[in-house]
Amino acid sequence: MQMLWTLLGVGSAVVVTVLPGAAAPVTSPAVVRVAQPPGTLSISVPAAVNLGAAFPGSSISRQLGEVRVSDTRGRRPAVWTATVSASDFTTPGGGAARQISRSRFSYWSGQATRTIGPGTRVPGQPTSAQAQSLSVPRTAFAKTSGNGNNTTAWQPTLIVAIPASAVGGTYTGTLTHSVA
Repeated sequence: MQMLWTLLGVGSAVVVTVLPGAAAPVTSPAVVRVAQPPGTLSISVPAAVNLGAAFPGSSISRQLGEVRVSDTRGRRPAVWTATVSASDFTTPGGGAARQISRSRFSYWSGQATRTIGPGTRVPGQPTSAQAQSLSVPRTAFAKTSGNGNNTTAWQPTLIVAIPASAVGGTYTGTLTHSVA
């Protein structure tokens, strides 16, 4: 008898504050340098996602909700890379049958759903055909050119291949997006 189980994912976010370098000293009363105000590079993700229920030996695929990078670092060149990583998902009780290894997760970012401001944005996995295993951290999205003061959003999809030996239960784990 196969048991139905539910898989929950928990998102997390990292905020990085970027401070400008020190302003050059004033060398003449006629020359004044103004330091650029500090800006931030931040990422936001859904707080929690319920991926639904499926049977052992099957797969489940769900969009995770909007992931958004905001860059307010100003006019200087401002590039960034958003990375995604995952923990193993587990259900209480311990043992191999109560764990789904992160190597069984595939992720694809898809194209940007919204962009504001200048720069070239590059999805890590533009289509489902380029989905990548989360056995190691992966690039989710990148901004490869342009200045700060922009926003990029995308709706990634997580695919989970459920082991045939998985026992019924609610599995939880963490999917982490970060930006630098």
